[in-house]
Formats: sequence, C-alpha cells, structure tokens
Amino acid sequence: MTNHPGAPLISVEALEKRFAMRQTIVGRIAGRLPLAVHALNGVDLAVHRGETLGIVGESGCGKSTLARCLVRLLEPNEGRVRFEGRDIGELRGGERRAFNRRVQMIFQDPYSSLNPRMTVRQILGEALSVHRMRPKAEIPVRIAELLDLVRLPQDAAGRYPHEFSGGQRQRIGIARALAVEPDVLVADELVSALDVSVQAQVVNLLLQLQDELQLTIVFVAHDLRLVRHISHRVAVMYLGKVIEIGPTEALFSAPRHPYTMALLDAAPELDPGRRTRRAATRGELPSPVDLPGGCLFNTRCPHVFERCQVERPLLAERGGDHRAACHLADFGTPAFEPSFTAAEPA
Repeated sequence: MTNHPGAPLISVEALEKRFAMRQTIVGRIAGRLPLAVHALNGVDLAVHRGETLGIVGESGCGKSTLARCLVRLLEPNEGRVRFEGRDIGELRGGERRAFNRRVQMIFQDPYSSLNPRMTVRQILGEALSVHRMRPKAEIPVRIAELLDLVRLPQDAAGRYPHEFSGGQRQRIGIARALAVEPDVLVADELVSALDVSVQAQVVNLLLQLQDELQLTIVFVAHDLRLVRHISHRVAVMYLGKVIEIGPTEALFSAPRHPYTMALLDAAPELDPGRRTRRAATRGELPSPVDLPGGCLFNTRCPHVFERCQVERPLLAERGGDHRAACHLADFGTPAFEPSFTAAEPA
C-alpha cells in the first residue's frame, strides 16, 4: 500500500509532549527552572484509511506517549492531531464521544486492563450500553457475535478475566474495543506481555479482523519481525521524533537512516549467513531531559559530521512514499560512501 488517494484519516502535526519532573527543595530554593522529560519532539505523520501503520523504536522513544495522544488520553503541549481533518483537541460533547467511539485503544497488559470484578458479559455489555450501540434487548446477541469475532467460546461470557490465559484476555480486550464499532484501533504493544507461541495467533486474528471490518490500525511495538509481518508502512521513532517512515519492505530492505539500520542490525537473525558485524551505532541513548542539539542521533551515529551537530534534519523524500530525517541524502543507497572524516560528537 504505497498510494493513498484522498486526505489521511489521522494526521499528526508538530506534536510535542513534555512531562514535568518533580523539583527538589534545593532546586526551588536556588530558583532553578523545573526539568521536564521531552517525550515527543515534533512528531509528524499520517495514517491512511484501511492501512496498518507500524511504529517502532527503542524503549523510551515516545511510542506509547504518541499512541495515547492519538486517542486523546494525553493532551499535547504543542502541535495537533487531526481526525478526518478535525483537530481532536477542539472536540467537545457529542463530537468528543463520537471520536472516542471511532478511535479505540487496546492496551499492552491484558492482566490489568480488564476489571477483575466483572464477567466478560458485563465488560462487553458496559461498552455496548454506554455508547448506546444496541437496544437493551439486543445486547446478548451482540455479545455472542463479538465472542465469535475474536474466536472465543460462548461460555466465556459468564466467566471472569482471571479464568482466562493471557492470549484469551487480550482477545477479550479486542472484543471490548470492537463492541463500539470503531474505524481505528491503536494497539499499544498488543502482544509484548504474551508468550511467543500465542503472539502470532493474536496478530493473525487482528489481520483477519482488519480485512473483515475494514479497520485502520496503528500498531505500536518493539518487535521488528512482528511489525514487518503486520504493517503496510512503518514509522521509526528516536527520542520522541519520527526519523524515518516508509513502505514496510522498502524500509526493511533499504533503510535510509543510520538509526533504522542500527535497529535492523541489532535484531536477532537466525540465518548465520545474514548476520552482520557492522557497527551501526555507538554510545548510550541520551537523556530525554537534556536532548542533543542538531540531529537527535548525532551522539551515536558513526557517520556524524559538523552539520549534524548544529542543524536538526527534516523528514525529506527518499523516493516514493519513503522519507528520512538525515543530512546524508544518499544514505542507504548503493552510491553512499562518506567523503568526509566523521567528527566526534561534542
């Protein structure tokens, strides 16, 4: 899926989110400004109707914060999220409730995201009644349909969450999200809490549901193999910013940013012939409290040069629907060969 006629379903523009840190007594007395964690630092991306957009990056890169901003669980400090062209931060009353119904989030931990005191029937019935999806008399039939959709037996309706395995609980979470007939599912680390043997089952279920129900999916994960399997396009995040985005196979076969290449090189590879000894990155991840100047990746990039330390690169086209934020315009192409001596970061 590389061509996207019409306007995007969701667009994110220059999104920033900061979390203030608790100031110490000494800091207050000294009159120091309070510190903040810079979780999102000018995120720009678009999600198109019917696609699956994978979002990947190291722990702490801002993936989950972005997911929560997309469903308005968090309010950004700067920038905006638009849904069908409307700024979701301006939605009120009935429009806000309609948005909450149409864009649903499935949380990472199926053990804590379900009310342990409610049966599955009550969990699904609550979603149906709160959003007035069905007349009261039709709710039992709809609950039966939802259990069928997520491949759970009908007798699951009378049981409590603790009676299910992790994979089954995640299916209940998916059913709860589908109860309100959303257009978009935001899946935040959907299967990271599950056994590897169960992960593929849940991901394949999600793909089947997308096809059946014409869903748009934002799939947040750190497992590159899963993201490659499920996504039409992939956005790579680093220190709260999208540094590369493009069609899945193009991004995996020819990454155009040094950080993306580092992620791919660090992923486990079963075939010894495909393993690499290339040093794609170095050093530690900088603190999100004190971001580097210039390119956010300049403290770890093996190809850094002077411009990287003073100027933050913008996402620029690298052919087709593929974009990367790197000053080396030909990085990742056969023609790429650094013609400079890499400078040590300041």
